[in-house]
Amino acid sequence: MSVRVLFIEDDDVIRMALRMNLEDDGYDVVEAASGELGLEKFAESGFDVVLVDLRLPGMHGLEVCRRIRQRSVVPIIVVTAQSDTHDVVAGLEAGADDYVTKPVAPKELSARIRAIQRRMELPKHIVNPVSIQYHHRRCCW
Repeated sequence: MSVRVLFIEDDDVIRMALRMNLEDDGYDVVEAASGELGLEKFAESGFDVVLVDLRLPGMHGLEVCRRIRQRSVVPIIVVTAQSDTHDVVAGLEAGADDYVTKPVAPKELSARIRAIQRRMELPKHIVNPVSIQYHHRRCCW
């Protein structure tokens, strides 16, 4: 089963190049050139991962993250040229799970998508190993 990716990016060249690379890696990529269009496409069908630029025409990428996060736990990766610490923090606070700055190495982006997918696929019954160690220490001291 192919991983469905929604890629919200206004730059046609970047969107096409990354889409082609992601498709070469086996991803099913749906594109949107604005935040509003991205939200429409997100509402229409299920996606496994959302990639979103911050500087979009109309609705800012942070608002896109917030609106998606209100309705879904789908992993969101910000893909943007904005590399200031303030922007990174704002993206993560808005609901993004990861933050990648342009220019993006396509193989790195694919690896980040796979890493997020692995985490999302963990069985719900797995307990946090940190809490097990803490509990174990408390019991044994």
